[in-house]
Amino acid sequence: MKRRHATLALAAAGLATTARAQGGPVEGRHYAPLPNALPATPGKIEVLEFFLYTCPHCYAFDPTLEAWVHKLPADVSFRRVPVGVQAMQRLHQRMFYALDAIGALTPAVHSGIFNAIHRDGVEITDEAAAVALVGRLGADTARFKQALNADGVRNKIAQDQKLLETSGISSVPMLVIAGRWRTGPGMGGTPAQDEAAGARQVLSTADFLIKQARQAAGGKTS
Repeated sequence: MKRRHATLALAAAGLATTARAQGGPVEGRHYAPLPNALPATPGKIEVLEFFLYTCPHCYAFDPTLEAWVHKLPADVSFRRVPVGVQAMQRLHQRMFYALDAIGALTPAVHSGIFNAIHRDGVEITDEAAAVALVGRLGADTARFKQALNADGVRNKIAQDQKLLETSGISSVPMLVIAGRWRTGPGMGGTPAQDEAAGARQVLSTADFLIKQARQAAGGKTS
């Protein structure tokens, strides 16, 4: 049975209860502060997306998120963070960063992986399956295989694990804004709310938090 969120085997972070101004996103409902702030990128408001390739809600969220990312202002940076608990998920993390290392992690390849899993029923459970898929998506399989077990890929996964533990993220998809707040489709929604409406709500909340971060840094609000 599908759940509103794909839950990881991690401790859930507590929600704050302070409300924002009436009519806007509400702290403790639409977003929550992180238990520990993440390192900031100087001169940038960083947005992180924690996701799983096997998560159906991440798959549903991705097209709306991708369109939003293309419209972000210059002072906002965006980065995806693949997470993993099980062996297959850890393989998917390696696949993500191996593609990134060889310059093949384009939006088309990223969405192609999602489509292969959720639309076409492809199971990426071993390295051979990963190589076959990225080959079909147009990546250089020889370079990909070399990168798949490189130290740089493993180091990035280790860094992501530290981010996950520090942020207290326990479910995906989840956005982290400016290293201070988190928001995702499971926050502020209702069981009857469709995925597209949930995605739009999340990104509206993200826009609000980006403005909050910009104001705190003394920047412009528009």
